[in-house]
Amino acid sequence: MSKRRRKKALPADPIPCDIEKLSHDGRGIAHLDGKIQFVDGALPGEKVMAKYVGTRRSFDELRATEVTEASPDRVETPCDFADLCGGCSLQHVAPDAQIGFKEATLREHFAHFGGIEPEQWVPPMRSDGLGYRRKARLGVRFVPKRDAVLVGFREKRNSFLTDIDRCVVMDPRIGERITPLRELLYSMEAYSRIPQVEVACGDDVAAMVVRNMDPLSDADRDKLLAFGQAHELHIYLQPKGPDTVHRIWPESAGRDDERLTYRLPSFDLTMRFHPMDFTQVNADINQRMVDHALDWLEPQPDERVLDLFCGLGNFTLPLARRCGEVVGVEGDDAMVVRGRENADLNGLTNARFHGANLQGDFTGESWAAEGFDKILIDPPRSGAQEVCEYLTAFGARRIVYVSCNPATLARDAGVLVEKGYRLVKAGVMDMFPHTTHVESMALFERAD
Repeated sequence: MSKRRRKKALPADPIPCDIEKLSHDGRGIAHLDGKIQFVDGALPGEKVMAKYVGTRRSFDELRATEVTEASPDRVETPCDFADLCGGCSLQHVAPDAQIGFKEATLREHFAHFGGIEPEQWVPPMRSDGLGYRRKARLGVRFVPKRDAVLVGFREKRNSFLTDIDRCVVMDPRIGERITPLRELLYSMEAYSRIPQVEVACGDDVAAMVVRNMDPLSDADRDKLLAFGQAHELHIYLQPKGPDTVHRIWPESAGRDDERLTYRLPSFDLTMRFHPMDFTQVNADINQRMVDHALDWLEPQPDERVLDLFCGLGNFTLPLARRCGEVVGVEGDDAMVVRGRENADLNGLTNARFHGANLQGDFTGESWAAEGFDKILIDPPRSGAQEVCEYLTAFGARRIVYVSCNPATLARDAGVLVEKGYRLVKAGVMDMFPHTTHVESMALFERAD
C-alpha cells in the first residue's frame, strides 16, 4: 500500500509582494521566481507583506498582512469582518475603482471572444454599497469547542463560517439582526440541527426561512414565533426539500398567501414572490435595469416581444405595458405559475407565460409560430448559447441581453454577431457592490 504524501509545510513568515493587477476574483496578482501569487486584500501598484495560505504546482495563495505602499484606490472597509468574510471581496477598494474593475472585466471578455467591441460603451449603472442586499443564504453552525452558534457567510476560500454580529451590505431588516438571530438559535433545543437560514426582503416585509433538520419542539416553535413578532419578520420553516417550505408566522392562509412583494413604479406594477423564488438582490438597480432594458428595446404598441428566461415576469410585465403582446418563457414551471399570478394581479391580458426547455430548438412551439419583433434574454450564469443559435428564426430586429456572467455574454455575443447582428452598445450594472460579480447589459440590432 502506498503511503499518503505528506502535505508540504507552508512558509511561516510573510514575504514582500509587488502587486501588478487584479484577478477576476478580486485578488492581487504578483510573481515570485516566475510563479503566480494570488494575494487576498491587495491592490494593483501596492507593495504588501503577505502570508502563505495555500500552494499549488502553478500558483501560490497568500493573504496580505501589511500594506507597505498603499494604492490611492484603497479605502477603509465599512465592515469590521471584511478581511475574513467571503460575502464581500472588494470592500477595501474605492467605489470608482470597483466599477472600473468590472468594466475592464467585461471589456476583456469581449476581446477574448473574437475581438468583439460594442459600437458604444454606456456609463455604468451605480449603486449604494450599503444595505442593498435583499436575498442571501446565511450559514448556521454550532461550534462545540466554543459552545457557540455562528451565523454568517463562509470565510474567504474555506468552509468555516465567519463569526459576525451584523452585515452592513444586507438590508438592515436582516443585517442588523444577526446578533439576536444567533442568540435565538443558540437558545433553541435544535441549536445544533439548523444548518442555514434563507433570507428574502420585499418592499414592505422581510422573511427568514429556517432549515430545520428535525421536527421542532413546541418550545422552539414558540421562540421562532416570538422572534418574528418582535422583529416584524415573516418566519418560514423548511423541514426537507424546497417544496416543504411553509410559513408559521404570521399564520398562513394557504400557499397563495405566502408572498412578499416589490414594486416597479415606472410601470405601475406590483410583483409578488415566494421567499424561495429567484429575485434580484438589489431593488434599486433592478428598477433602473428594467427601465434601461425597455428604453433600449423600444417596444411599440403593435409589436410582439419574446422574453426568454422570464422568471416571475420582472421584464415581461413591464413589456406588457408597452407592447401589443409579450410571451414569457421559462424552464422552471413554478416561475411560469408565478408569472401568470402577477399578470392577473396587475390586470394584464396581453402577457402569456409558457414553460419550455431552453437548451434545444424551441422554434416549433405553438407560442413561437408567429415570430417576434424584439427579444429580451436574461439567462442564468451558464448563458444562452443554444438559444442564440435559434433566434434568427424569429426575425427580431432588436435583442437586449441582460447578463450575470461576462464570459458567457461575450461568448453568446459572438454567436449573435455571426448570425448577422451588430453589438450596438453595452455596459455594466453594479448589482452586487463590494463583490467581483459583474452584471451587464448589451443591445444587438440586425445588421441588414
